[in-house]
Amino acid sequence: MTVKVIVTDMDGTFLSDAKTYDRQRFLTQFDQLQQRGIEFVVASGNQYYQLITFFPEVRDSISYVAENGALVYEHGHELFHGELTQRESQIVIGELLKDPQLNFVACGLESAYVSDKAPQAFVELMAKHYYRMQRVSDYSDINDKLFKFSLNLPDEQIPQLVDALHVSLEGVMKPVTSGFGFIDLIIPGLHKASGISRLLQRWDVSPQACVAIGDSGNDAEMLKLAKYSFAMGNAADSIKEISRYTTDDNNHHGALNVIQAVLDNTPPFNE
Repeated sequence: MTVKVIVTDMDGTFLSDAKTYDRQRFLTQFDQLQQRGIEFVVASGNQYYQLITFFPEVRDSISYVAENGALVYEHGHELFHGELTQRESQIVIGELLKDPQLNFVACGLESAYVSDKAPQAFVELMAKHYYRMQRVSDYSDINDKLFKFSLNLPDEQIPQLVDALHVSLEGVMKPVTSGFGFIDLIIPGLHKASGISRLLQRWDVSPQACVAIGDSGNDAEMLKLAKYSFAMGNAADSIKEISRYTTDDNNHHGALNVIQAVLDNTPPFNE
């Protein structure tokens, strides 16, 4: 079956460790994708307003599954957003505030929000991923549609916290890891694959005609969804195990090399 959609994660996948990519090569590839009617989709845990800055030349010609699936944009237009009830938001905020050492960002449709008591280093780190972010004195005063929470902490503390949040927030939110010390709390059922599925249904495209490229835990569902699932060379072992194929690491243009293989009709795309 001919490839109709290519989906890529950003951090650790499309972007190098320096948060760059070969822009000219990609724009040349993108022009060819457009000519062939192949959709290009960015699927990331990051904020939509951050993601579009990486593609200024073609930002509204591509689609985005942002916030780990809680927000979907098709060619510059919002297609879907998730939403926690006010009660659910308060449950999550209350749970996270139990640990005074835990810093987090509440992610909403209009902006992301961080406590004005959060350490400056944490705020500066999160500002790299959330270009729209406001300081708040009380999370409960937020007037927005919230659909995700993002935390960052030392890698060695992550497994224990993930296990604890699985229990304390069961049925409300699900913790997923995205590498680099990040944990995202997502609405159950709203993950990258659910966002991608919304686009595929809209375009009447089968997952059998879809390529997905990723490197970490929050990519698992979309890699299981797509027929052509690629793990980056730098991917976690668990991601390599569920992917059908592998590509080069993110510092050696692994994602762009997959796109080129699609365009050149080379393995595995010539089967």
